[in-house]
Amino acid sequence: MKQVRRLLGIVWMALAVLAAYFCIVEFGLPKFNTGKQDDLVFGIIILFILTPLIVFGLAIFGYYSVIGEYDE
Repeated sequence: MKQVRRLLGIVWMALAVLAAYFCIVEFGLPKFNTGKQDDLVFGIIILFILTPLIVFGLAIFGYYSVIGEYDE
């Protein structure tokens, strides 16, 4: 079971990288190019508030899983 947790920790860290890519490239930056104020506000919220929360949450969870913090 410990090996499964550590393997899933790597999966969570990979998901953090994928989430960062999608939040920045697919959702955040295209909103700046539309020229609408609503899209600009949504892009700022995605890039500066939601992306760090999602990415750091997934990465920290995966890191703790890899180092064995959840083995007890």
